[in-house]
Amino acid sequence: MKVLVMGAGVIGTTCAYYLRRAGHDVTVVDRQPGAALETSFANAGGVCPGFAGPWAAPGMPLKVLRWLFARHAPLSLRPRLDPQQWRWLAAFLGNCSAEQFARNKAHMQRIAHYSKACLTSLRQETGIDYDQGTGGVLQIFQTNEELGAAQNAARVLQSFNVAHRIVDARDAIKIEPALAHAAVKLAGGLHLPEDETGDCHLFTTRLADLLQQQGVVFHFGTSVQSLVKDGDAVAGAITARGLLTADRYVMALANDAPRLLRPLGIDIPVYPVKGYAITIEAARPDRAPRSSVMDEHSKVMVTRLGNRVRAAGIAEISGYDRSIDRRKVDTVLHAARALFPDAGDFERASHWAGLRPMTPDGPPYLGATPLRNLVLNLGQGSNGWTQACGCGRIVADIVSGKTPEIDLGGLTLQGR
Repeated sequence: MKVLVMGAGVIGTTCAYYLRRAGHDVTVVDRQPGAALETSFANAGGVCPGFAGPWAAPGMPLKVLRWLFARHAPLSLRPRLDPQQWRWLAAFLGNCSAEQFARNKAHMQRIAHYSKACLTSLRQETGIDYDQGTGGVLQIFQTNEELGAAQNAARVLQSFNVAHRIVDARDAIKIEPALAHAAVKLAGGLHLPEDETGDCHLFTTRLADLLQQQGVVFHFGTSVQSLVKDGDAVAGAITARGLLTADRYVMALANDAPRLLRPLGIDIPVYPVKGYAITIEAARPDRAPRSSVMDEHSKVMVTRLGNRVRAAGIAEISGYDRSIDRRKVDTVLHAARALFPDAGDFERASHWAGLRPMTPDGPPYLGATPLRNLVLNLGQGSNGWTQACGCGRIVADIVSGKTPEIDLGGLTLQGR
């Protein structure tokens, strides 16, 4: 079967891998000159099923109000005359109840742990290397209030059988020795030993190279302008190269998907939330993280990627603007430098900003649409790297007429 995958980020490329493995004739199209050059380019580097959960949570509305007036806030809101933004915000607030949070968390945990298992198998099958690490993730707390809240998080993790342990400040430093030189005081931490790390961009580009060797065609520098509808099916994708046709179409274009789907009568509530990242060389490896540290106070994650250190965070709700706000970069730098002041030269850090394709409830949209040959694989938000392999495997199974290996409740267009 001929399948056209729209999008060559980590979501589209991993989907292409599973489609090719299932024996399909696969073509991937993307507007960028290479794979993983947008949202997948410089994320925090964590493959973190333990953290998989919705941003819409009880207490979040009050936190947002408090952050609006903080200097180094993890979230900022720039209201726009955009009905899609206000619709998304209203739906986000509507999902902040305890009941909705628990339901959405369960859906995201299911896909995240399945996806990590798929990534492990893919790594074994391909031998691909992407500066990966299996040293777990340490969430740290700077206040006793944050540490107390971790008890609630631990109970949730226990209910999902996620390996974890709460540690005091001394044990946190044993896990990540460089924290002994931090400029902030630690109250304790939550260790997730089975979570992983890795360079998402490196993974995706190397996987794309492997796929091209196996016959998958990548049309880079080719934007999808619109989809042609014929009755109850897609007849083709109008692109900068002209009309591309296939038997099945996979929509994995992240934030651009809603614009392309609305003319087809498919309304997906995905909206961009900008994140920022900085990357430095680990000039002093002994003063850098061994694996990955998530600072609950600043919501910044600092991750070791080979001989580099990546720090990422911030949630800026400001539409489709991809420009870099230096003040947001400084917020990430401030948090990273406070934790690992001697890791490297923060003044020479490279800067990046990207748009996460967020759903207001948290889970992605996978699978069938009202058009019989169009399948969704989008809306993974800040969990794209964590969920990519599982989502790709699920969509490939659906395209192949197979029943996915996990329950898709809460993950489909029809089930929302």
